[in-house]
Amino acid sequence: MNKRLIQIILAALIYIPTFFIKPETPLQILLFVISYLIVGGTILIKAIRNIKTGNFLDENFLMSIATLGAFYIKAYPEAIAVMLFYQIGEYFQDYAVDKSKKSITSLMELKADHANLKTENGIKITDPQNIDIGSYIIIKPGERIPLDGIITEGSSYIDTSALTGETLPKEVSPGSDLLSGCINLSGLLVMKTTNTFGESTVSRILELVENASSKKSSQEKFITKFARYYTPIVVIIGLAILIIPTSIQGLSSLNTWLYRSLAFLVVSCPCALVVSIPLSFFAGIGTASKEGILIKGSNYLEALAKVETVVFDKTGTLTKGVFEVRKIVTFNNFNKNEVLEVAAYSEAHSSHPISQSLKRAYGIKIIEERIQDVNELAGLGVIAKVDNKSVTIGNIKLMDQENIDAFESGEERTIVHVGIDGIYAGYITIADELKTDSKKTVENLRELGVSKIIMLTGDSSISAKKTADELGILEYHGDLMPIDKLNKLEHIIGYQNKKGKTVFVGDGINDAPVLARADIGIAMGGIGRDAAIEAADVVIMQDEPIKLTVAIKLAKRTVAIATANIILAIGIKVIVLILSAFGFASLWMAVFADVGVTIIAVLNSLRLLRRKGI
Repeated sequence: MNKRLIQIILAALIYIPTFFIKPETPLQILLFVISYLIVGGTILIKAIRNIKTGNFLDENFLMSIATLGAFYIKAYPEAIAVMLFYQIGEYFQDYAVDKSKKSITSLMELKADHANLKTENGIKITDPQNIDIGSYIIIKPGERIPLDGIITEGSSYIDTSALTGETLPKEVSPGSDLLSGCINLSGLLVMKTTNTFGESTVSRILELVENASSKKSSQEKFITKFARYYTPIVVIIGLAILIIPTSIQGLSSLNTWLYRSLAFLVVSCPCALVVSIPLSFFAGIGTASKEGILIKGSNYLEALAKVETVVFDKTGTLTKGVFEVRKIVTFNNFNKNEVLEVAAYSEAHSSHPISQSLKRAYGIKIIEERIQDVNELAGLGVIAKVDNKSVTIGNIKLMDQENIDAFESGEERTIVHVGIDGIYAGYITIADELKTDSKKTVENLRELGVSKIIMLTGDSSISAKKTADELGILEYHGDLMPIDKLNKLEHIIGYQNKKGKTVFVGDGINDAPVLARADIGIAMGGIGRDAAIEAADVVIMQDEPIKLTVAIKLAKRTVAIATANIILAIGIKVIVLILSAFGFASLWMAVFADVGVTIIAVLNSLRLLRRKGI
């Protein structure tokens, strides 16, 4: 049982019988003292320690002065009630903080405590932190995946819910990527590791969450600053309430003004504000993590509630990023097989989705010795040497740059142009599909009050128009290199409302500069893309744009609850402070204004832990 709860129960058991004992008898006073020391002893000790350090103007000091003063004027029941209800309030706070922490610290369970390392001498059980990249490990059914890697043998279903919030198991087979923290549900898997433990998905997630509390929202900063000046001011006012009237009316009025001063000090405790506001944001971040949305700080959660403009990347963000070769058109006596072959070889070392589609369409194992040189040009394409032939493959800009006379097809698909030894060989059309929830995401964003939705892409303007039209996005820009995206975003931010925030949502390494520049950078399905995750302020674990609307809804709820707590706490405190100064508020009312409001604010914050309505 919680130590604080034991104190409350013991003190209450001794305190209650005092109401049935003859007033002010030695027995009643003794029970009052014992009850007081049980429930308030720790607070008195903290107050004394803080006085020694010189940093004593806090709730412990206020509670100690108020209750000792109440004992002096023989208001014993009120003195104990102040301490008792204060401790009950603290108990509720502890409970609330523990509950919200569990929603975040449950992520610690993602970490596997061992790995089955495959060696020449058999299976060796070892710590995941000691395993190198390129090692082979075995994952048995029911085990948590310890490191990131690629399946080399076996098929299974894996539970990704702890990472992504997705409840449906995911089917995996040889060639599938595995993320640390997921659970193998059925078959035996052999995996080749692609990351060390320190660079694994689990480590990065835990680091993001652990550092989230260091970046405070403006409301949290306000409360910290408010409490710093507020407490000494109310102590001075409390002393003034006692000293000034007593000096005018004489010592005969001491008890009256001391009682009012004590009530003033009790109600002045800023507990409701100091605890409930950070708790609101803490609970919001915890709930977001359950939804597979990792927010790097309260400041970003607060900013999400003020979003006016959302800028999307296209490929892999609004579209699936799974391209398929649809058509090959040749010129100048080149044949389709030759064009596809040099394209696949030129793109052999790239992990870009378009490159992957070309290699899949070619379907023959790449012989590395045939590739002599590769120069990848960001936002343009690739220049390579294949079988001593100079191959230029990319967009129309690259063809113009290399003085290759390319054919403008005008097709509403992604076009890859191919030049061989300076001669235009043809183009390959590649199609991508929209994600199933992209259109719904755009509709929901408008319902949430997002005034501008823009799409930026390195794809052709024709392809960009097709995607934008399908989604109902009015403003779009195509044929953009990474620097062009950054310049466009700068322009967009320059024209927005100063109070409004601009979000950029992207998924690739090329998006890292734009993610870093936006007011809030969101890495969509960014797991495994280190640069995007590092640059982003929010990481959405799934490739689902709809999670952006979940994040914004949750942010708006969090800010609304935190604001309500501020208004409630300050409003009631101001009213009761005025009443107590003029003698219209008792210590009992003061207890409610402090502890009662704190409990209400804490319970209000706990509503954020419910996932309904987001």
